[in-house]
Amino acid sequence: MGARDLSIINTAPPNRQPITTELKTFDVGFIRDAIYLEVYRAGQVFFVHNRVRDIYEVAALLKKQCPDVEVGVAHGQMGGEELENHMLKFVNKEYDVLVCTNIVESGLDIPNANTIIINNAHWFGLSDVHQLRGRVGRSNKKAYCYLITPPLHSLPDDARKRLQTIEQFAELGSGFQISMRDLDIRGAGNLLGGEQSGFIAEIGYDTYHKILNEAIRELKHTEYKELFAEQIEEKLEYVQDVQIDSDLEMLIPDEYINNINERMSIYTRLDNVENEEQLKSFRNELSDRFGKIPRQVEELLNGIRLRWLAKDLGFERIIFKGNKLRCYFVENIKSVFYESRYFESLMQYIAAKKSPATLKQTYKPFIYMRSEDGEPYSWTTGDSASNVNVMNMAFGEDAWSLVTYETAIADEIFNENICFVWMEGSDICEDEFIDFLEQ
Repeated sequence: MGARDLSIINTAPPNRQPITTELKTFDVGFIRDAIYLEVYRAGQVFFVHNRVRDIYEVAALLKKQCPDVEVGVAHGQMGGEELENHMLKFVNKEYDVLVCTNIVESGLDIPNANTIIINNAHWFGLSDVHQLRGRVGRSNKKAYCYLITPPLHSLPDDARKRLQTIEQFAELGSGFQISMRDLDIRGAGNLLGGEQSGFIAEIGYDTYHKILNEAIRELKHTEYKELFAEQIEEKLEYVQDVQIDSDLEMLIPDEYINNINERMSIYTRLDNVENEEQLKSFRNELSDRFGKIPRQVEELLNGIRLRWLAKDLGFERIIFKGNKLRCYFVENIKSVFYESRYFESLMQYIAAKKSPATLKQTYKPFIYMRSEDGEPYSWTTGDSASNVNVMNMAFGEDAWSLVTYETAIADEIFNENICFVWMEGSDICEDEFIDFLEQ
């Protein structure tokens, strides 16, 4: 599961101009002037009124205000032949003004019509208004779109936001921005449960998309892990993203790329680099466009390599400060990562002392063990019993057993092959437990 890639068409056809979009209250004088302005430059006008029951009254009002202008009517309740006849008259310039419903919002290309007046525009959705506005401006002439509404302060918040959005985004190729704003206004719907409705309005599309992917991935690794076991094992999808915290400067300096939009674009592209070959190509491009690669950017590129390695090893977080590297395994204790052959092999590798690395627990419950040199170290994830089973697989059958802190104190057990467990809710505080282990 996941969102598909999308393409954005930002380039308008040649010689097209942005459509001037204005919000207006109903004013017969203004409407008359707008119609005459278009007619006097040999153009035609759409007047959209989306109520069939009084559409002829509106047409009569316009005819009264503009007696020398030919006015036609078109709506969806007409018969097919009658509707076609009226539309052909408008196309053939027999009508100067076409009073119509939103039946004209798509499929029409009439270059000579370059003014559209939308009555009660607050009744329409953003996509409807955007489509209706697209009926004009289809030639090299300047086009106008007038949205007739009650005063903005009397409208509901969502309607006001829709109208302000369509007025703001009037440039060519702004359809994607309008759709994103519509997503913010209406919410993303009910993709993963009722609580998701409208959530995107608070955090934005990109963050929402990231959270959605994480939720889907979590379901794959927990509730539906048996169903996706083969896919997970094949792709090793144990970690979706890695957080790196370091005292190194890993960034693109302002003096290297001055334009903030360009820097953000570079960061976004870098985040999507997937392998060493692409990274080298990306580095060469930076060097070619902006000059010698500064030290901070080299560290950033190394950080990308570190993130790839961390994903392969099952680390969700890495802290590299003061020449010390701390890596944190998958936080979700139910993740199939801890049941994988890879994790078992990793434990066996550490148990065989082929690495100077040590394991230390960072959250409850705690499982502390002593190494051969007497220094305490710890390892934890999942419930205590399953961890001991994994340790037995790594160190040999029945090499480790499980006791509580209280039992260890009462029986004076200090065997190297004992897992001392401190459970949340114990009367003994965590610091006292650690002091006991270090004795």
